[in-house]
Amino acid sequence: MCGRFVLTSTTEHIRQSFGVDDVPSIAPRYNIAPTQDVLVIRQNGGGSRYAGMLRWGLIPHWAKDPAIGNKMINARSETAHEKPSFRNSIHYHRCLIPASGFIEWSQQNGSKQPWYIHRKDGELLAFAGIWDSWQGAEGTIDSCSILTTSANNLVAKIHDRMPVVLSVSEYDQWLDRQITEAKQLEALYAPFPADLLEAIPISTKINNPRFDSRDCLEPLS
Repeated sequence: MCGRFVLTSTTEHIRQSFGVDDVPSIAPRYNIAPTQDVLVIRQNGGGSRYAGMLRWGLIPHWAKDPAIGNKMINARSETAHEKPSFRNSIHYHRCLIPASGFIEWSQQNGSKQPWYIHRKDGELLAFAGIWDSWQGAEGTIDSCSILTTSANNLVAKIHDRMPVVLSVSEYDQWLDRQITEAKQLEALYAPFPADLLEAIPISTKINNPRFDSRDCLEPLS
């Protein structure tokens, strides 16, 4: 699964990396947690990309209670096309979720050790995401989930799952609203190459979602 991630890139870098004109002004985020708003890149009917903030934790449009989204932060790529909660979204509402890196936890001596996993070259990651719009008495909530896949050789030493990370050449295919069949997307779910990533053990400060500072990513000495 993916339970925390990081986005510390500048607005200009995000704009250039994802080909969007307007990006909401956001401060560096060192400990993005479920139910918080996250930056998402979508595509409109004309084929242009646009950025916006969505709640992390997908609320299906048919849900009676938006609290269901608290348990919908991830969607397994192997089964999302079949699950009622994700089926409509993965067919028609796909998105990119920019990240500087993500957090996974390993079991060590009876406790959980957090690891910060990111690209060696410092470039942004793009998680394959899905989204939906829910309407209730308080208005409309746009929300999203991160797709996961089996871990690559690096992440497998820490956890058996990881986010689906897309390469730049795969962005258009993932966002293409004309592609709706599962078989047309299956190749995108392959684990991201391990040799492009590195994993660093970090402080357990990241375990507390109330902390959101550079200290959360402090490497263990």
